[in-house]
Amino acid sequence: MTRHTGLSVLTFCVMVTASGCGWQGLNSLPLPGTEGGGNGAFTIQAQMPDVAYIQENSRVRVGDVNVGTVTNIERQGWHALVTMRLNGDVVVPANASVRIGQTSLLGSLHVELTPPADVPAEGRLHEGSLIPLSSAGYFPTTEQTLSALSLLLNGGGVGQIQDITRELSVAFAGREDDLRSLIEQLDTFVTRINDQTEDIIAANESVNALVRQFAEDEPVLDRAFRTIPDALAVVAEQRGNLVTALDSFGKFSALAADISNQTKESLVQELKDLAPVLKSLADAGPALTRSLGYLSTYPWPKGTIANWIRGDYANLTAIIDLTLSRIDSGFFTGTRWEGDLTELEIQWGRTIGQMPSPYTAANPLTAPYHFDQGR
Repeated sequence: MTRHTGLSVLTFCVMVTASGCGWQGLNSLPLPGTEGGGNGAFTIQAQMPDVAYIQENSRVRVGDVNVGTVTNIERQGWHALVTMRLNGDVVVPANASVRIGQTSLLGSLHVELTPPADVPAEGRLHEGSLIPLSSAGYFPTTEQTLSALSLLLNGGGVGQIQDITRELSVAFAGREDDLRSLIEQLDTFVTRINDQTEDIIAANESVNALVRQFAEDEPVLDRAFRTIPDALAVVAEQRGNLVTALDSFGKFSALAADISNQTKESLVQELKDLAPVLKSLADAGPALTRSLGYLSTYPWPKGTIANWIRGDYANLTAIIDLTLSRIDSGFFTGTRWEGDLTELEIQWGRTIGQMPSPYTAANPLTAPYHFDQGR
């Protein structure tokens, strides 16, 4: 007995020494008969949101076949990092998903590797592969299922279904038509909302664009919010002056109204008198507009200036009026001889305003002179 006892103690010490200070029970040691220990076996890792109470040496399954064993579980941030060792002949896509499953209602937990269902399979898991947290999950455990069922049966309102049904019957009794009308109106409302889906989406996009613009202008808005209190403080300091200005403006408005009332009749009469002047000016508008065109070419008419200036030379046609009346009005107006030449021309027989004279029927400068002509 002593020899067997010493051998047992020695064996236990060797196992403790081999496992080091990390001894966490028999599950921390490789157990015989588990998968993932043959030739070509490889190690992969998976990020899991929750591992429930799964332990090391738990099975790794694909479908209903055991293909590996959990070798390590550690915390990584806010999730768990599970290390698994798989058989070398296992073919699992690189984008497979991983979940915590249970063989039966009271069965043990295991890690389930599942090929992707919504996307095509890609690649193959190999030594050092990592399944990300986005491809991980877990099935509800027995405890979670029983807890939810207990909540539903005890405090979830199942016992109050009869009361609720009875109250609904009382509430809708005699109001079947109203209820039917309400349902029809809800159906119409939902249909119209569905028809306006694009408009609603466009409105949300516009609001999103507006919010984005506000976000881009955040420095400007921040500066405005910091400046507005100072501006309000200045307005508060100038409150007395503003009140005085508004009071003066009120007095000015009253004075302007009184002046307007007193001068209303005169102003109306002046406007009436101004109307004929404006009408005459409007009637003369076309002629006035045409006359402005002659200012730049005065004293030559604008219409013939193109015939006058041709390149580097100019043409000139002059009509010189040497009648006595024209010489009299052009040179002797305002002098002591004013009118003498005109009177002489009348004596010659020329009637003012007619050319040639009906009496001479010829140019007075070339017609023979008679002393008694024009008498």
